[in-house]
Amino acid sequence: MQKIFAISLLFLSAAPAWAADPVGCEQFKWPVTKERALLTTPELPNLNSGVDAPTLPPLAATLALKPEADAGLPKPSERTQKPGTFAGFLRLGQIPAGSYAVSVSDSAWIDVLQDGNYLKPTDSSGVSGCNGIRKILKFDLAAGLATVQISDVATKTIKLAVTPSSD
Repeated sequence: MQKIFAISLLFLSAAPAWAADPVGCEQFKWPVTKERALLTTPELPNLNSGVDAPTLPPLAATLALKPEADAGLPKPSERTQKPGTFAGFLRLGQIPAGSYAVSVSDSAWIDVLQDGNYLKPTDSSGVSGCNGIRKILKFDLAAGLATVQISDVATKTIKLAVTPSSD
């Protein structure tokens, strides 16, 4: 009985480590050099939530967010927001069909919408301890309009990049 208790205690003490993100830029599932370079570009353009992106991808900007209740997201986030967090969105123009990566500088929930529907990411990776980039999700987009929604952010701004993905 003591042996079972000791083993159970060992697993319980290790559980938080299973949930923790890997640490360091080299821990992303794939190279994020171009996305990180975009997000750390000095003097990124500042965009207000709800605007149309000024260019087609690749693009990067600092997105001004609003309190979640005031963000006016086109669709509610697929994730329940923590109290006191911020959210916002950016509309992409008539983009060509393809695979795109959406990267953010800080912890956030990312939803991508097309034709009023949530798209499921085809892949994702996130780490802590990598200056300039925290998370990256890949999506297959059809040609046309798309909206990137960012939510559950602790601060009033976030750096966001949208890039064509090579895979």
